[in-house]
Amino acid sequence: MNHKDFIEIHDYSAAEVREIFDVARDMKANPATYHDALKGQTLAMIFEKSSTRTRVSFEVGMFQLGGHALFLSSRDIQIGRGEPIYDTAKVLSRFVSGIMARTFAHKTVTELAEYSSVPVINGLTDLSHPCQAMTDYFTAWEHLGDLKGRKIAYIGDGNNMAHSLMFGASKVGMNIAVATPGGYAPDPMIVAQAQGDADNAGTKVIVTNSIEEAVRDADVVTTDVWASMGQEAEAAKRQRDFEGWQVNNRVMSFAKKEAIFMHCLPAHRGEEVASEVIDSERSVIYDEAENRLHVQKAIMFVLMKK
Repeated sequence: MNHKDFIEIHDYSAAEVREIFDVARDMKANPATYHDALKGQTLAMIFEKSSTRTRVSFEVGMFQLGGHALFLSSRDIQIGRGEPIYDTAKVLSRFVSGIMARTFAHKTVTELAEYSSVPVINGLTDLSHPCQAMTDYFTAWEHLGDLKGRKIAYIGDGNNMAHSLMFGASKVGMNIAVATPGGYAPDPMIVAQAQGDADNAGTKVIVTNSIEEAVRDADVVTTDVWASMGQEAEAAKRQRDFEGWQVNNRVMSFAKKEAIFMHCLPAHRGEEVASEVIDSERSVIYDEAENRLHVQKAIMFVLMKK
């Protein structure tokens, strides 16, 4: 694999995505084999947004690979006081072996990657969430086997999760349908890029305002919160705009009988998803959450191994 960074799934080929999945599966089955894989290496973790799963999975992952992780809140480092990204990237590259950044602006991560001499991993931006999307497809692969020709349906806000899921679908051979209320469609640039990837892969990207169209015959149904971090002021408006967009048993009835349900968490039961779905036997949310650890370990390994 010739990539220095992990910024977007769009940048990776289907074979490279499968390589990461193969490594993640082996790491999950044989963790002791990799306990010194990144021995002596340090990952700087820059957090502009708070997190449970991202922080714990990367920090534990580095520990399990024999390395060390440094938590760097934007309140505690100079980037939060206006230091140029250029300087931050150049300096951190002298100290650490890799950088993971969870930020608001996507440009922060791309500039870190541009100016850093060590690998940079996109832990989340307002535009994309590639580690989570990779995890979702890895989890679907574990539960469903070969994903080629299968369908994933995303219901809700056309946000960073929708974007990364669209980029990932063609890489694993899946068709994707994204259903959003009017005014909440995904970024047209992302849709166009994902459609280009799908055309090359022989898969489909559907963007619709119909829940039934999106979920019909789906193998995987997934959703996300209606108001993401940083959108708290819009919460009341979004509650009104997303009325009728809850994933419940009626919505799941449009999917295949064996379809599984996913959610990247945290979830708001009674809002974007009903308890009857997220707490049902069809839900694989805790397998999905655990797999953040294994998939991100694989990403760190393929980028940072000497």
